[in-house]
Formats: sequence, C-alpha cells, structure tokens
Amino acid sequence: MMKNNERVFAMSFASVYPLYIQKAEKKERTKVEVDEIIFWLTGYDEVALQRILDQKTDFRNFFGEAPQLNPNASLIKGVICGYRVEEIEDPLMQQIRYLDKLIDELAKGKAMEKILRKN
Repeated sequence: MMKNNERVFAMSFASVYPLYIQKAEKKERTKVEVDEIIFWLTGYDEVALQRILDQKTDFRNFFGEAPQLNPNASLIKGVICGYRVEEIEDPLMQQIRYLDKLIDELAKGKAMEKILRKN
C-alpha cells in the first residue's frame, strides 16, 4: 500500500489535471468549475495554478505548498476509489482523495454550493 501512495504523491498534478477537466466536461460541466474547486480546496489562484502546471509540480508539493487547505475540507465525506475519504489516515492521500471526490461530485451533477460545502 505504501509504495502505491508514493507513486501517487510523485505524479505531476499537470498529468492529472486534464483528466479532471475531461471528467467534468463529459458531464456538461466546465474547466472553470474544476478550477473553482481547486481554488476552494487549496487556496491557489489562477496564476499559481498555471505555475504548478508549467513546472509539473508533483502532488506532494501541490498540497504541501498550498496557500491554505480549506477549513471545510473535513466536511468532505463519502467513498472514492473504494475508500471512505474521512477515514484515510495519510493526510496527503486524504487531500488528494478530497480533490478526487469533489471532481466526482461535479461530474455527478451536484450544485457548486453543495460541492464547496456552503451552508
């Protein structure tokens, strides 16, 4: 299991980002919404995201250098890739799965205010 985590942590965010967009667009959602989710979760903005994509930053540094993980991220619950996100013990893997889960919710047609855990 650990080796698998390391492989994921070393993946460049830029290699996965187009897949998030593809997944969203297949379900009539947009890149703008994907970016909004990323900004909400990490505190990055457009300029910083572009730099991450250009520099092929890996997931470890993508989350490690994030300006601020959203305090409401702990409200993200449910199953992604067979794991309950709220029960994942490795903090970095949990953050990666939070993002996967939010993109999944977007693709499933959930309203943005629900995805962004607004009351």
